[in-house]
Amino acid sequence: MSPSVQATDWVNKYGDILYNYTLKRVSDKGLAEDLVQDTFLSAWKSRDTYKSEASEKTWLFAICKNKIIDHYRKKSTSNVQYAEVDTSSNFFDEAEHWTREDQPNEWGINYHQPVETKEFYGILDFCKKKLQEMQQSVFVMKYMDDLSAEEICKVLNISSSNYWVLIHRAKLQLRKCLELNWINS
Repeated sequence: MSPSVQATDWVNKYGDILYNYTLKRVSDKGLAEDLVQDTFLSAWKSRDTYKSEASEKTWLFAICKNKIIDHYRKKSTSNVQYAEVDTSSNFFDEAEHWTREDQPNEWGINYHQPVETKEFYGILDFCKKKLQEMQQSVFVMKYMDDLSAEEICKVLNISSSNYWVLIHRAKLQLRKCLELNWINS
């Protein structure tokens, strides 16, 4: 790392992008600010060990992602057990996709129109905030951070069956919320 690098350089160059990345994952402005601040603090403390194998931006995002995962880990409780899902009404196949019978109606979203896409993601964020905290954590780690079920279980210290209950309920609640606020509005 160049000795002339200042912490304010990082904040000016990467602050907004790290904040937006974090906010999409934690859905709380104050928490997102704290996690980004912790990211910069950790980076500053370890700046002498940065080896420039990855870009500075990539390095900061890796630190930030770990801060978010640490937040999820601290929020999880190992003694919480979730009720099993009634498998007779299983809406998803073994690949976690909707079954043909239960898939949502055609949503009519044109992903080539930026305004519509922006509006959709705003509603998705609104719906995501309505999930219980653990459901939101599991959903974000799975679909935004691309962590495997095994990695999520390890980070959150939950069983595989608890993971599947959480992700199943998150999908159902998101589907219902999106249909009420986007598809059928």
